[in-house]
Amino acid sequence: MGCGVHAGSATEVVATVRRCRELGVEVGAHPGYDDRPNFGRLEIELSVDELADLVRFQVGALAAVAPIAYIKAHGALYHYCQSRPPMADALALVAREFETGLMGQPGFEIVAAAERAGVPAFREGFADRAYLPDGNLMPRSQSGAVLPPEQAAEQALRFAREERFDTICLHGDSPGAPQVARAIREALKAEGIGTRHLKTGPR
Repeated sequence: MGCGVHAGSATEVVATVRRCRELGVEVGAHPGYDDRPNFGRLEIELSVDELADLVRFQVGALAAVAPIAYIKAHGALYHYCQSRPPMADALALVAREFETGLMGQPGFEIVAAAERAGVPAFREGFADRAYLPDGNLMPRSQSGAVLPPEQAAEQALRFAREERFDTICLHGDSPGAPQVARAIREALKAEGIGTRHLKTGPR
């Protein structure tokens, strides 16, 4: 859940937490760059301390209104940490402070930092995004970067069958996101694949 910095507001965060409680949905912190005009999707150079404070501030605000199951950096902040061990370690430090898990792509620095810090590492695959050969996500500026419902469902099924993933990401702000979510849910259900809370621990 966004923490009201790259987007949203305190009122929206609290309302979403209440709705999550009603539905029995787990809450994760999704801190991003303090850059609303670009929705946190442009990289900003930060020191290790600046990054830790930025994330700590946002996670702390959300933790005041809901138990947090994990931290997943948003947008450019996520990719900034994925390739920089010191920045990934700063994320892991905050996760340890809040006694929660950290989410990232397998084979990249965030998951490695979580393991170094001794916090739960949740490995995610992106259902609705195309990948580059090196495992990074294809930039949104490139044609085909965001997958249509049928392809996203196929990719989600593949990830669900692979033991290197604990969770599957779907971007709620992408065009057609409800249709993509429905296609993924139906595909998983058809294959008898269920879902569970991450706080029970990665498989």
